[in-house]
Amino acid sequence: MGELRLMKGNEVLAEAAIRCGCDGYFGYPITPQSEVMETLMARQPWNDTGMTVLQAESEVASINMVYGAAATGKKVMTSSSSPGISLMAEGISYVAGAELPCLIVNVQRGGPGLGTIQPSQADYFQSVKGGGHGDYKLIVLAPASVQEMNDFVDLGFELAFKYRNPAMILADGAIGQMMEKVELADQKQRWTKEEIEKMSGDWATVGKHASRKKNIVTSLEMDSDIMEENNKRFQEKYRKMEEEEVRYEAIQCDDAEFVIVAFGTSARVCQKAVEIARAKGLKVGLLRPITLFPFPKKAIQELARKAKGFLSVEMSAGQMVEDIKLSVYEAGSNARVNHFGRMGGIIPTPDEVVDALEEKFSWELSYGVKRSY
Repeated sequence: MGELRLMKGNEVLAEAAIRCGCDGYFGYPITPQSEVMETLMARQPWNDTGMTVLQAESEVASINMVYGAAATGKKVMTSSSSPGISLMAEGISYVAGAELPCLIVNVQRGGPGLGTIQPSQADYFQSVKGGGHGDYKLIVLAPASVQEMNDFVDLGFELAFKYRNPAMILADGAIGQMMEKVELADQKQRWTKEEIEKMSGDWATVGKHASRKKNIVTSLEMDSDIMEENNKRFQEKYRKMEEEEVRYEAIQCDDAEFVIVAFGTSARVCQKAVEIARAKGLKVGLLRPITLFPFPKKAIQELARKAKGFLSVEMSAGQMVEDIKLSVYEAGSNARVNHFGRMGGIIPTPDEVVDALEEKFSWELSYGVKRSY
């Protein structure tokens, strides 16, 4: 067993970055994720592991620093919150287009605009649909606990380097600010130049190297035919992610007639909602996507063959619900899909979720069959 500590979600992100052998962090403070940088500055990992920690002059600068450092094959990351991620969007697209691995953390706050500093999940579209320009995808991990905030740092880097693609941890302000017991991993060593080459192949810029040609790392390609081939390669990579990297948790779904789908803080609320619903005699289960991209559509399609309805519970006006609807439609099921959400930084209660389920599926509950359309 590793070291046990009581830590805040944002703090453990910083600790996990140090312990997984992260080479560099470049960021800019914004509530509710500022403790990531504050913890790194307090820990001063440059004295122990050699990790670089730098507060950039803006979010735009920080993502471009990540771009440059990632081109050398190093483990580098940044973190921000919703408006800051919007400022990074162009740079994230550049990093994806250059096929560089890195880790981006978004501890979401309410919007649009500056909105509120309270928790939200309204950055789902931005994260899973490619929030910048062009046809790109991020690997998106959605933690529901402080332990997963810790675990997903190392996993995020692993997947980013496996696919040479940016990975994102999409948390929310509640997960970032809450304190829980967490088991920390042992310290990993930073990669040597030789290990970088073994992990990264021959794409990284590793300085003077007599055995191969000079690398030019860029997302720019003026030849349309070549750019189309690049895009085809990207799409094939994303399809492979969908085949191999889907992660989810299913709770009491085996006999479920109604399935709640929720991630992050909403999933924690919905786990209690399932208990309340079951106590009332309702056969309700919870599917918690852990990867938002790739989305667990096959798991939803399997449940759609027997479920009467799905309720997407989000701290937003309804975004993930569209992916649930597409999954159910592709399964050829007539199970209804509804949405329940709170906005403005308000976290729904378990009782509100159960009430919404009973209201939105009153027909199915009354007649005991799927509603036909």
